[in-house]
This record gives sequence, structure tokens and C-alpha cells, in this order.
Amino acid sequence: MYWLAAHTATAPWRRALWLALLVLALEAVRTLAGRGPGWASVSLLVGGLALCLTAVRSTPAALGLGWDRLPERLLGGLGLAVVLLLPAAARWGGGPTLGPELALAAIAVSVGEEIAFRGVLFSTLLEVGGPALAVLGSTALWTLAHALAHPPQFLPAVAGAGLLLSLWRWACRDLVGPVVGHVLADLAL
Repeated sequence: MYWLAAHTATAPWRRALWLALLVLALEAVRTLAGRGPGWASVSLLVGGLALCLTAVRSTPAALGLGWDRLPERLLGGLGLAVVLLLPAAARWGGGPTLGPELALAAIAVSVGEEIAFRGVLFSTLLEVGGPALAVLGSTALWTLAHALAHPPQFLPAVAGAGLLLSLWRWACRDLVGPVVGHVLADLAL
């Protein structure tokens, strides 16, 4: 009986570890596949969908999704997008916009990353170690996942964005705002 109690007590840690490794592996494969000529949109789209699949066994409530307070959640997402875009807007000198194919892929990967990092991973880490682990752990894993895709000098901005979105997720118990903010920011960049 002692073994069963000890085994079930460590199960959430084990699940969190495997989930973190899975999400990091999906992001690494997506990033590396996207470097091939003509594969950027496909890798973003397929990678985003694969990240969404990490939530198969989760309830919408556990992920921070739902229809309650939807107008406030959407408005919060707009606010998050503005904050995420402030540094880029300060140094923006104009540039090309995304074509429809790349825009759809950007939406898919943004939604997938939010579901995986601030949805499934966040709720698992929250169960394992409380709010501090959920916020800091999901932010650290998010930053690590972006290390292959971005130059090192950009990683503090990635970490800041991850921290902002994780803090929103915790404080508002909401994933809609981070999804909307992330999608709008990625489409604008």
C-alpha cells in the first residue's frame, strides 16, 4: 500500500516531465523542419496542430478556456497584443505583411503554443507545484523552446512575453486572452 501511495504522489511530476519533453521535442522538430526550402508554412501549420493535440485529455476548464466572461477575455487579449507589440512598434520601420498561407500557419502555431505552454503545461505544473512553478516553469520552457528559432539576443524578449502571458493565465485563470494576444502579435510581426 505504501508503494501505491508513493507512486501516485509522483505521477503528476512524471506527467509534467514527459509533457515538457514532448512539447520541447515538437517545437524543435517544427523549427528544424521549417528551415527546409518551402517548408516554413507547412511546419508551422503541422507543428501548431501537433501542439494542440497535447490537450486531448484536458478539459476546457483546466486549460483556462470557456465562454464565460468572453467579451472581457477578448478585450484582455487585445490589451496583451498591444503590450507584446510595443517594443516592435517602437523600432518598426515598415515592412512586408504576411501572405494568407503564412498568416494561417502563424495562427495555427500561436494557438498551438498557447494551448501547449499556457494551457496543458501550465495546468500540469500548477497541479504539481502551485502558481510559482506554473508561471516560471511554463515561461522557462517557452523560452527554451524558442532558443532554436531565435537569436540569443532576442530570447529576453521571448521570456518577457512568456512571463506576461503566464501571469495573465494565472491571475485571470484565462487562456483566451493569451491566445488572442499571441495570434495578433504574431500576425502583426
